[in-house]
Amino acid sequence: MKLEILPVLGIGHVSEGDDLAALIATAAPWLRDGDVLVVTSKIVSKAEGRLVDVPADGPERQAARDEVLAAETARVVASRGTTRIVQTHHGFVMATAGIDASNVDKTRLVLLPKDPDASARALRTALRERFDRDVAVIVSDTMGRPWRNGLTDVALGVAGMDAIRDHRGEFDPYGNELQVTQMAVVDELAAAGELIKGKIDQVPVAVVRGYLTATSDGGAGASALVRDAAQDLFSLGTAEARAAGLAAAATLPDGPGPTPADPAAIQRAIDAVADVVAPGTVFTLVADDVRAGLVAAVPGWPQEATALVLGSPPTPVDPSDLVRFGADLHRLRIALAVEGIPSVLLPPPSASTASAALAL
Repeated sequence: MKLEILPVLGIGHVSEGDDLAALIATAAPWLRDGDVLVVTSKIVSKAEGRLVDVPADGPERQAARDEVLAAETARVVASRGTTRIVQTHHGFVMATAGIDASNVDKTRLVLLPKDPDASARALRTALRERFDRDVAVIVSDTMGRPWRNGLTDVALGVAGMDAIRDHRGEFDPYGNELQVTQMAVVDELAAAGELIKGKIDQVPVAVVRGYLTATSDGGAGASALVRDAAQDLFSLGTAEARAAGLAAAATLPDGPGPTPADPAAIQRAIDAVADVVAPGTVFTLVADDVRAGLVAAVPGWPQEATALVLGSPPTPVDPSDLVRFGADLHRLRIALAVEGIPSVLLPPPSASTASAALAL
């Protein structure tokens, strides 16, 4: 495969209402069928009027920008100082929702296109129907990446080609079947285009030639690149995930587990709190034969309890010790929840004891 990356020069300033297809076709009469057109999202946004007016400077500018950011944010992923990593309403996770103040008048901010896939389809259709050029279109923008310094361009919208090249089910040269390999080829092409577009050269469009042999319609667009929330293992920043965990720990539901808890997991939870509970407090996993007798003998203890942990505070016990013992019990419940084990605090086996029991 031989690839060429070609700049589209001479497009100039783009304003609201401009005909992008005409601007590109005029600047690049050499376009060929099968070319991949990589278009910076900023000129798409400008042509579509995705701009907002803000003060040129001062605290009023920051307040206006914060208001715009809130409107463009579906949820906050991480926040450190003035930096906000958010998920946009498109599903993209990026700094400041992609709001940009570069290459635009100081009294305006540029937002991402409302629907980048639709923008890519519209531009592809216009170039094909009005200028007889059958090209694929990628609408790109610059993003940072977790765990890596530096920025790169990625695809926000695409038309005329699939966003992902799926290698699953194919075999490598050693005969191994590929199980998970799905290449985000439109991100790779967007990054390739950025090599000649740059940020200060005012080259908002690039052409990648030689990758496609033919275009295609009907793909899912760049929305196929947005990971489903159920598969997202990194949906929050570290501090935000910790805060969410602490909030969940404060509102643990009561109830034993529907299936037998793993004794090794229970012991790990007990061991996790062993060094932070009050000196003399002991938690013990009750053996199955003893558990059955206790559950049957004590009124109010649930028969469906699949496991039982008994806790005893240090002796002798005064009121402050009981308060600490209650806190230690909740520490254990949190440690059990970390292991995926629900629990419920049972009434004491007798009125004369300060011991407590957790049904799991």
